[in-house]
Amino acid sequence: MTAGNNGADTPENDDPFAYLYRSEGGEGGAPGSAGDGAAARQPGVPRTSYNQVRAVGQRQYGQQAPQQITYGQQNAHYAAPETLPGSDRTRSVAAPGHGGQEPRRRNGLLIGAVSVVAVVCIGIGVAMLTNGDDAKNTDAGKPGPTAGDTVKPTDKPTGKPKPGELPKEDAGSLRLDGGATTAKDIEGARSASGSYVAGFNQVGAKVQWTVDVPQAGDYRLYVRYGIPGEDANATLAVNSKPNGQPLGLKNFIHSPKGDWKKGWQTTWAPVTLNQGTNTIEISCGQGNQCNANLDQVWLQQGGGKQ
Repeated sequence: MTAGNNGADTPENDDPFAYLYRSEGGEGGAPGSAGDGAAARQPGVPRTSYNQVRAVGQRQYGQQAPQQITYGQQNAHYAAPETLPGSDRTRSVAAPGHGGQEPRRRNGLLIGAVSVVAVVCIGIGVAMLTNGDDAKNTDAGKPGPTAGDTVKPTDKPTGKPKPGELPKEDAGSLRLDGGATTAKDIEGARSASGSYVAGFNQVGAKVQWTVDVPQAGDYRLYVRYGIPGEDANATLAVNSKPNGQPLGLKNFIHSPKGDWKKGWQTTWAPVTLNQGTNTIEISCGQGNQCNANLDQVWLQQGGGKQ
């Protein structure tokens, strides 16, 4: 060892209480020993080869600066034994005087956090179920009444029913009798196949149409026909009852005489029909001028005079 002088004795012979009666200027109070530390050791006098007198709480090793230790404050470099690895005292001990309140407070916080998470999960589940029901509801995207609104039943219908279209038929698809037949020689017919009823210009020729109507009442029977620029007419009967007036097939458009292609035009006659099935017959009878071709027939609601 190099601190101080080595001396001639061993440490176990040193007097640990020598500083109480050592003189202020030297180690043993002997003359000539003040401050030099080189005086010979006297028997019974403690030596200073291992420690020197210093204030309590101050120590110096090597070239380190003296460290002031204040009692009552925790040393920054101090580590409690229970915090060291492998120690069996690493468990936390409740501070004296608290009576275990800290663990109870932690348990309360943990229970509160779990409750919040449970509430959030329940809310998400309810929202998902509600969205699923809205996807099935066709009115999900429409704004509904609020809590303060009063919902009243409405007397207005959601929409007016559209009247069904009345029947329309090609004359060539109807029942033909008395020499009436179909042809396609003359252009201008509006039937789907381009055919029309020809051979109507002989007595006994007739066209019979069986038709259903939704309700009884007055209707208009429309007939599209073709003539060679000359007026014609025919007998009209509804449910085997002849009309008081013949069906007029006049040259309303004043087409050239003998031109069948330019003679296509339309006429109508009032008829009274029953609800359900009715039979309408157009025929060439005695006294009729039947030099005409028949293209299409259809009905329209509303009677009136021709």
